[in-house]
Amino acid sequence: MAPFEKILVIQTAFLGDVVLATALVEKLSQHFPNVKLDFLVRKGNEALLENHPHINKVLIWDKKGSKYANLFKLAVEIRKTRYDLVVNLQRFFSTGLITAFSGAKTSVCFDKNPLSFLASYRVPHSIAPNGIGFHEVVRNLHLIAQWTDNQLVNPKLYPTKSDFENAYFEEKYITISPTSVWFTKQFPKEKWLELMDRVGEDTTIFLLGGPGDRETCNWLKEQTRHPKAFVKAGGFSFLESAALMKKASMNYVNDSAPLHFASAMNAPVTAVFCSTVPSFGFGPLSTNSAIVETQLELPCRPCGLHGKRACPKGHFNCSKIEVAQLLERLH
Repeated sequence: MAPFEKILVIQTAFLGDVVLATALVEKLSQHFPNVKLDFLVRKGNEALLENHPHINKVLIWDKKGSKYANLFKLAVEIRKTRYDLVVNLQRFFSTGLITAFSGAKTSVCFDKNPLSFLASYRVPHSIAPNGIGFHEVVRNLHLIAQWTDNQLVNPKLYPTKSDFENAYFEEKYITISPTSVWFTKQFPKEKWLELMDRVGEDTTIFLLGGPGDRETCNWLKEQTRHPKAFVKAGGFSFLESAALMKKASMNYVNDSAPLHFASAMNAPVTAVFCSTVPSFGFGPLSTNSAIVETQLELPCRPCGLHGKRACPKGHFNCSKIEVAQLLERLH
């Protein structure tokens, strides 16, 4: 009998972090095929895990309304479940509190969590700003390596047949996800526009993102000379977007969540890195993938792990990337 019958995975960070955490779900389901595996996310990210074949239940923490009252209710619910194992990927106090209060037989988290000393096991989490660093998926899998193995498993999403049907498009197409939560992670919209204008008219362009990205996508649609550009930002669900990316000739993304969608679908992807660097561990994992970044030697790059609201130096030279580098990836 498997040592774990009930497992909870905690990742209440951003959308891309949840996608990357699905690699743990894949690994745990391989080693414990009969386990009841639950997954805790922040409200707004739950649709990403709809109909997931290896997840028993998705728990949701509403951080916007009565944040701490909701946290308390959630902690009580989790404690009542009496999990055999709680795996906490989040490195903040709140999830450390949930983990400590869970009453789980075994718990594991990263040593950067301020309450990690209360967990059964603490695992180092290190990010290399320069040189070669571990991918975040590898870092995450280290949390459960003692009960599984050291083999890499990629994240995976599970769009339904309906998702694929809704996103079906017969002709040749590419997708562009032009935005990011952080300004300095975004390839400038004028550069995306140049790319669109230079894509052959035999290729359709779909602009992806959430409802908050419509303004940028609409601007690109209005400004481009390309006759077949369509805005799907906010019009597709997470899993429909993932399904569309799977069949694309190429997916152009920033260092942001759509990059990880591509990895989880093993979809072709070209990732543009501006202020951040691949050695942080958030690069693409698809078989057909490439990273595009500036050729300039910039002592200020990277300027931070997550990017910034504006360039600290005021020049944003890390975005000086030739569009030709992106076009080379389109065959």
